[in-house]
Amino acid sequence: MRSSPPAAPAAPVPRPAGAPAPAGYRRTGNRPPWPLMALAGVASVFALLPLGYLAVRALERGPGYAWELVATERTASLLGRSLGLTAVVVAACLVLGVSLAWLTVRTDLPGARFWSVLVTLPLAVPSYVAAFTWLSAAPGLAGFTGAALALTLVSFPYVYLPVTAALRATDPAQEEASRSLGLGPVRTFLRVTLPQLRPAAAGGGLLVALYVLSDFGAVSLMRYDTFTRAIHTSYRASFDRTPAAALSVVLVVMTVLLVAAEARTRGRAGHARTGTGTARPALPAALGRWRAPALAWCGVVTALAVVLPLGTLGYWLAAGSSATWDPARLAQTAWATLGVAAAGAALTTVLALPVGVIAARHRGRAARLLEQTAYAGHALPGITVALALVFLAVRYAHPLYQELPLLVAAYAVLFLPVAVAATRAAVLQAPPVLEDVARSLGRSPLRALREVTVPLAAPGVAAGAALTFVVCMKELPATLLLRPTGMDTLATRLWTETGAGAFAAAAPYAAALILLAAVPSYLLGRHRT
Repeated sequence: MRSSPPAAPAAPVPRPAGAPAPAGYRRTGNRPPWPLMALAGVASVFALLPLGYLAVRALERGPGYAWELVATERTASLLGRSLGLTAVVVAACLVLGVSLAWLTVRTDLPGARFWSVLVTLPLAVPSYVAAFTWLSAAPGLAGFTGAALALTLVSFPYVYLPVTAALRATDPAQEEASRSLGLGPVRTFLRVTLPQLRPAAAGGGLLVALYVLSDFGAVSLMRYDTFTRAIHTSYRASFDRTPAAALSVVLVVMTVLLVAAEARTRGRAGHARTGTGTARPALPAALGRWRAPALAWCGVVTALAVVLPLGTLGYWLAAGSSATWDPARLAQTAWATLGVAAAGAALTTVLALPVGVIAARHRGRAARLLEQTAYAGHALPGITVALALVFLAVRYAHPLYQELPLLVAAYAVLFLPVAVAATRAAVLQAPPVLEDVARSLGRSPLRALREVTVPLAAPGVAAGAALTFVVCMKELPATLLLRPTGMDTLATRLWTETGAGAFAAAAPYAAALILLAAVPSYLLGRHRT
């Protein structure tokens, strides 16, 4: 039976002084507790370490020389190519992520739970593996088309996951009211549902943009020149690091502009509620005659993003079955990969927690600065972050040179935004009014956060940690330069064998990497269903 339209809302009642803040409220006058600010400051300084290296290298011959390196036709071309690739991939990921999230959450799509897990599995496929499989299947894709296709198919879950979470957290009463007033499913989605998904989609799109700008493996294999490939070439071609540092500074500026644009798109609205909203789940929209096209759409996306890479790897595994395999070395490499990725995810999550809390709960120049600086390292190519840490270790902390802590630190710098975005979204879902109640009962700000906010946000923070674990396992350039002597990961072994043209020998490492990364990706999909 169709529910009756909701009654007109009552006139707003002014909030008495000292009363708890409503749900979604973000404090504007209160400063964050100084211990929390101090912890967030440590995370920001940590993320800014590579920028200190860039400043030293880029300006060591003076600003004039650095400007001469940047203000060239080559730099303008790289800027256009990088931004063009980023825009295409972000737009495609928004279409894929939002459409698949709506189909699996808000419609009567057959097997929605099954599809929701499948579409998260591309997170387990590194961009360089996707590029390798597509080049094996269609060598003519090399260039812009191949790079855009490979990056889109491994990046769209960054949009799908937060949009799915937002759809499940959104009260469906507004959509039902829209339908009762005569609007169809499409107009309801465009006018009611989509505006509520804007913050989640914008956050996911920002992660995709940063991922594309910092990618090295896919664009290198596809032979498409972007800033990352040009920086890598510059580092390898000369002992003079100044040109590469100057190009890296351009990437940092692009990152800051992207983060600022995403913050404006996110808007000033809060997203928390004091309760769970309606006591029943949303009524799924009937697809009707669109059921078959919807199933075909899900099938095509999963076939391109999951089935084709796995099928190509299966072919190379079969082709190399007569070659000599070393199971002991494969197991040792897999164990090293799990250990270093777990350490990187743990450190990154610890650093991201205070930044995410401040970004979700407080406004002001300091809060915005802390959040934006956390994103600084993510757009830097891994090779730049690695060389910056090598520079700092050699000059100021020589015992850490070519040791595991330096590699773990690089992971934290590179992937801090992944954990910050997940923490911020999780804290936004925890009603601030509960913290105010805890404060009224005598709890200190930090104790209220520890006893109220953190437990409520724990599932979202854990999901962010799992996502960070996946991307740490797939990181290639930083691992190549910073891994301890004698230690290999699945990514470095895969790259070494692929660079030598031994595709059959590389296939076991690629398959192991995908299988290991698929476990947390599967759990993320289950968490969202």
